[in-house]
Amino acid sequence: MLPPAGAAMAEATGVGGNSVAAACGACNAQPPLPVRGCRKATDTVLGYMDRMHGTTIVAVHRDGVSAIAGDGQVTLGDTIMKRGAVKVRSLYDDKIVAGFAGAVSDAFTLLEKFEGYLDSSRGSLMKAAVETVKEWRTDRVLRNLEAMLIVADSENILTLSGVGDVIAPDEPVVAVGSGGAYAQAAALAMLRHTDLPAQEIARNALLIAADIDIYTSGTATVLTVPNGDDESGGDSLEDEA
Repeated sequence: MLPPAGAAMAEATGVGGNSVAAACGACNAQPPLPVRGCRKATDTVLGYMDRMHGTTIVAVHRDGVSAIAGDGQVTLGDTIMKRGAVKVRSLYDDKIVAGFAGAVSDAFTLLEKFEGYLDSSRGSLMKAAVETVKEWRTDRVLRNLEAMLIVADSENILTLSGVGDVIAPDEPVVAVGSGGAYAQAAALAMLRHTDLPAQEIARNALLIAADIDIYTSGTATVLTVPNGDDESGGDSLEDEA
């Protein structure tokens, strides 16, 4: 279960809100609440994040190109069920790319919502993201969906969560899932110390995460915007790990 709507850490207006906009549903405290001050709400959110495992999605932006990469492994408990799943998608006439971690059916439901808001906002990534998390957080059915989304266009990368967050990273790298921390660290190192293009950074970061995280494996899929050297199902993470 997602945390209650009132336990959201910030309004869905962009990056890094500093207070809770409504009374906290976890501890019944009244606003304004410092984000870091509500321990029960924070614990609830962290518990939700801990369940976003079984995959790795990493996104990188460099030189006007955004790339997003996802592994292909699907696990059920400790059993590998599939190695060729595709967890990244192109949207809005290939002008937007998106990847997800969490329950597949939940993620597809949220991607459909996001795609609908993309159409109504004429392709505005931020507007579509904000409207998606607003509905995700407040709708009685959608708030129970367990997933996280990374969405990107040719200029921006955003992370969307069911607790009302739309987060733009300080540096143009973001990753989610069980191997997300490993992939993000690797991608940051390559971004700072190499001249590799965005798609190569994303692909190599995913390969490094697969070396460490047992839930990250299978076939890698890398998509870019603007649509360039996209590769679907091209790399086996086991062969390189």
